[in-house]
Amino acid sequence: MAAFDAAITAGFGIECDARASRDGVAFLFHDAGMARMTGRDDRIAALDAVAIDAITLPDGGTIPRLSGLLARCGGRVPLLVEIKAPDRQVGPLCMSVARAADAWPGAPVAVMSFNPAVGRWFARHRPATVRGLVVTAQGKGVLRGRVERTLALLLAKPDFLACDIRDLPSSFTRRARARGLPVLSWTVRTDAERARASVHADQMIFERPHD
Repeated sequence: MAAFDAAITAGFGIECDARASRDGVAFLFHDAGMARMTGRDDRIAALDAVAIDAITLPDGGTIPRLSGLLARCGGRVPLLVEIKAPDRQVGPLCMSVARAADAWPGAPVAVMSFNPAVGRWFARHRPATVRGLVVTAQGKGVLRGRVERTLALLLAKPDFLACDIRDLPSSFTRRARARGLPVLSWTVRTDAERARASVHADQMIFERPHD
């Protein structure tokens, strides 16, 4: 929460990662497993929300709920929620994120995911929610990457793309921007990456203000 508070104070938009507890509550946690941040062998998806609330992070805080961050933001800064849904069963987590956002009508909240099924879910159930598709070509062959991105675009029908900074510039994002599809770039950490993103993307996701 300290990082989120710093972003709010500075007036920056916030990007965060959401995963669902076993009982379907959206928590802000990047990894599927909890070992790196808590030393526990548990997975977020294997624990109920009350149990997750009781876990302490290295800084002494707890794992935030999305609803708590939304209340902290109070609609003052944009919030971009990356939904971590690794399989086709995206409904419970998407619904949890949607319900949390519903409590703040008019707040600037958008969602994105590597999983195109997430975009499809929001297109069907919350069409007014701005939704993005996260893409990367890293670790993939040219043909496989092209096919995956094409199919994902068709399925997700996103309002924007979030592209790996390591992939820029690319013909894929050039075509997207030419069609009017905004491109965000992640994660910008250096002056060189900032310069590249400023030319080849419409907005950037960064870790620290001096990045």
